[in-house]
Amino acid sequence: MHWIHLTGEEQLQHIVVKSQEKPQIIFKYSSLCLSSDIVLRKLQEKCCPESADFYFLDLLTYHSLSDKVAGLFHVHHESPQVLLISDGECVYEESHLAINAAELLAQAQLVS
Repeated sequence: MHWIHLTGEEQLQHIVVKSQEKPQIIFKYSSLCLSSDIVLRKLQEKCCPESADFYFLDLLTYHSLSDKVAGLFHVHHESPQVLLISDGECVYEESHLAINAAELLAQAQLVS
């Protein structure tokens, strides 16, 4: 699986634009959180990069960027967290161990 590292605010507008063409998925990860590692492993096993663009946001390094994501897409910050962006809006969001790779892919298929 190929992750696009989310490291700057300018990428957020790119995600909004690209979400008009195909689903964009943001995964917010913290290396201090065991559930982040569990979810990351499940996503890497189940998700295929062709179905959407997958962005990886390292919360320890880019915490202020996570706040921008929360504001832009009108979601409460969680860790770990996945956001599915389509047509410029967050259309699906889940956090912690409730993140399910199969459900995420099903939701992405609905909006693609």
